Amino acid sequence: MNAEVTRLRGREATRERILQAARTLFGEHGYEQVTIRMIAAAADANIALVGRYFGSKAGLFGAVLEGEPTISSLFEGDQEGLPRRLAEYAAERMQHPPDSPILRTLERSARHPEVLEVARERLIAAVLQPLEAQLGGGPDARARARMVAAVFLGIGAMRRRVGPEKPTAADVDRLTAVFEVCLAE
Repeated sequence: MNAEVTRLRGREATRERILQAARTLFGEHGYEQVTIRMIAAAADANIALVGRYFGSKAGLFGAVLEGEPTISSLFEGDQEGLPRRLAEYAAERMQHPPDSPILRTLERSARHPEVLEVARERLIAAVLQPLEAQLGGGPDARARARMVAAVFLGIGAMRRRVGPEKPTAADVDRLTAVFEVCLAE
């Protein structure tokens, strides 16, 4: 193996160790409590490498978010069934926060100035753009995608402020009707 390939593999391994350490620490302690120094120590990496690979703590958090699950799989399948798939997922979010500790960290830290832009970019890339593409573009596809995202964000905000609530079949039916209106041309 030549030296360049070995060096690239070493860089990739270091970058991955930093990502894994950040994922663990952000998930355990939240964005605000974690420092770059903590992440570098946990990854057994030089602190300067965190900056070189990710630019900043916010850049690193963004890279961690890219590895998290998204709802884009809900957009696959027939267009007619999309409102119901969205409603079933939204109803589940009424009762349970996301399974990911990183997404829970994002919820807790959403107002942090460094997280705001990262969260905005992730919402656009992981939800709005794929949904807009599923809707076939058009002059109001972006507005319809934004309405769907607004419903999801509202459900999360309500669960955080009022507490979880087990959804009923009627809740799923109501949410289906809401998403049908949001998605209508």
